[in-house]
Amino acid sequence: MASATPQGANLLYGLRKSKKFAKGWGAQLPAAYKKFWDEWKHQQPAAVHYVPKDGMFQREDVTGLITPIQNVPLPLIDPPEAHQGIWGGEAIIKGFQKRNPNKRRVPHFWVPVLRRSVVHSQVLNEYMAVTVTDRTLDQIHDNHGFDHYLLKTPACDLRSMLAIKLKKKVLVDLLAGCPKLASEPEKQQAVLKEYACYLSQYTPEEIDWYGLTYVEAVLKIKNEVESKEDKRPHKLIFRQKLIEQLREAGISEAQGTPEDLKAMEDSSSSSWLSKLSFKPKNW
Repeated sequence: MASATPQGANLLYGLRKSKKFAKGWGAQLPAAYKKFWDEWKHQQPAAVHYVPKDGMFQREDVTGLITPIQNVPLPLIDPPEAHQGIWGGEAIIKGFQKRNPNKRRVPHFWVPVLRRSVVHSQVLNEYMAVTVTDRTLDQIHDNHGFDHYLLKTPACDLRSMLAIKLKKKVLVDLLAGCPKLASEPEKQQAVLKEYACYLSQYTPEEIDWYGLTYVEAVLKIKNEVESKEDKRPHKLIFRQKLIEQLREAGISEAQGTPEDLKAMEDSSSSSWLSKLSFKPKNW
């Protein structure tokens, strides 16, 4: 059962150290993204499909046998549809079910009960129709609003990429001062006063990198590095370096302006071309 999901090997043999940030473009990712990655992938999510027990040992009421307590999370399956809705930390569980005491057990999938509902974001000033579960609605009510639910819940408990992207969008709008409420200044100030406390948990750089998948983060850092690189042809770069070295050495021919040097080079190249030009003979 454990090997049926990507988490199975980790649950059986312990967490394996990720090599994503050891080489290549992943090694150039900033600490701001690694903080989000730890919150998303390495932080222990809240127990949803089992009830954790406190302590290290427990005693059976009938037999009096003492056994160790092992709070092992259930292996969960996240289908693509889970990232198109907000399931509140729930997922699909694969296991076995014995429906008849005289027959063998059969495979079974436990799927959350999904429903279509409308949620409202005060920061984004939008109503959104999304697929949710009963636990999602309970979490929104317990946190007194959809925005509070997103901002209080870590990425490992949101699980859905839709919820994580919405959380980033809310943080970006809060950092910008809620521009979608600019037409209502009083409401804008009230929303900022209510939700500004969440900005103290993140820096602007961390908000910029928050909610990106590994592929998106690599493309982002790649574009930033390439935009800072000198895109001139290498021959021009090497020529400029050579001229600077000649100037430092005190060569008189290299003391002119770049325009003079270019004109000198064009004249010399034309003279060489005139010498190498082919003149046909009169037959």
